[in-house]
Amino acid sequence: MNKQVNQIFKLSDVDRTEKPRKEGITVIIDTGQGIHATQDILEAAANYIDYCKLGWATWLIQSKSLIKKKLKLYQDQNIQTLSGGSALEAAILTGKLEEFLETLKTVGFTAIEISTGIVDISAQEKSKLIKGAKELGFKTVITEVGRKNKKEDAQLKITDRIKQIQSDLEAGADYVTIEARESGLGLGPYDEEGKVKEQFVETIVKQVTPSRIIWEAPLKLQQVWLIMRFGPNTNLGNIRPIEVIPLETLRLGLRGDTMTKFLAKK
Repeated sequence: MNKQVNQIFKLSDVDRTEKPRKEGITVIIDTGQGIHATQDILEAAANYIDYCKLGWATWLIQSKSLIKKKLKLYQDQNIQTLSGGSALEAAILTGKLEEFLETLKTVGFTAIEISTGIVDISAQEKSKLIKGAKELGFKTVITEVGRKNKKEDAQLKITDRIKQIQSDLEAGADYVTIEARESGLGLGPYDEEGKVKEQFVETIVKQVTPSRIIWEAPLKLQQVWLIMRFGPNTNLGNIRPIEVIPLETLRLGLRGDTMTKFLAKK
């Protein structure tokens, strides 16, 4: 925890993890920002970022030299980098998976996201992908459960989601992300207004260790609910770079939304 903050507010009861973290990770989404924007966010918030996902396939349509520079900037700050799962799914659809995985390694990504939000592959095929990614030397394998199409996602039973999560973890995934997309509306754990579907969340955490789950939570009301429910060290993803510092203040109880939870005298 920031020593200055702890000295002023004596946040001894806020047991916030520090880098390198296993719990309480923040995964930002880089949607194609330039080198100067990357330098700015790292100067301001590197201590609070654990993973950077270069979303969708944006890195494939930018210059390789730019991407390599950005990845190095992140990694110099002990931030693991991964490509969004959509790019991997495109590689599966086009029959270019092996070439794609080699490209990830060549460019310099240190982690990988494996999703099935669009493509349909069996649990066995997904498990093989997870194990293959480990063998290729990726430091962290993150899978994603849920469908990107709202109708398909709504038809996916909670019991099937849990089975997928458990299967991914058994195959060697380090974390499983609960799909919510970048809007955070009407998909997975959130309703059309972005509010948390509490029964959905509680059903999952009854059967899966919360520290192995990353909740995509692009909206503040989602971040607040999850932090209030699971504490400052819940894993959160799809965080916009400019929201990292505001999110960290929520985790520490420095904003009205979470202050009484963490700072009220016992």
